[in-house]
Amino acid sequence: MSIRNLAVPGLLAIAIAITGFVACSSEREASAPSQTRVADPSDVIDEQLMVSLAQAKNFHRKAKVYMSDGNLAAATASVRQILSLRFPAGAPEAEDVRLDARALLAKLLVSQGQVEEAMRTVQEGLAQSQRESFFVANLHTVQGEIHEARAAQLDGEGEPSKAKAIEERRAAIAAYDHSIQINEKLQKQLMEDR
Repeated sequence: MSIRNLAVPGLLAIAIAITGFVACSSEREASAPSQTRVADPSDVIDEQLMVSLAQAKNFHRKAKVYMSDGNLAAATASVRQILSLRFPAGAPEAEDVRLDARALLAKLLVSQGQVEEAMRTVQEGLAQSQRESFFVANLHTVQGEIHEARAAQLDGEGEPSKAKAIEERRAAIAAYDHSIQINEKLQKQLMEDR
């Protein structure tokens, strides 16, 4: 299964694992094994967050089913519902879920010929992001794909649009490079934390 297919369902599992690990490891005493420590109420993920994540997962799964049936309009509507979900204030998972939804929404819009709306969707997500993450890097990747789609459209218009098509391909490479840089930085941080 690829990372793209994990998306929100995988995000829920990751969020639970990370939150549990961080909560447990931050208060764990060096001499006491984690199996002997009594659970603390602060170790539990906020119920509102869990409900919001579950809703996002269900809307995402619905979108995937609609996509498999070729009903892109219904898939698009389902993904848009993710963006309207309410999350607890300051939950980093909320940003990740929304960025992931924007990436999928942009891809759906491109597949329906709505390239400019797809680019607006990506740009809004990038403007709202608060920290670098895999999901921000992925949004830059989708941005690159949109630039490629624009270039393909311009190629179809013939010689007068050739220069603009070249600009779009260069913008695609810049977006991919930005995504690569973010992922390399994150990977370096993860290796240093080990």
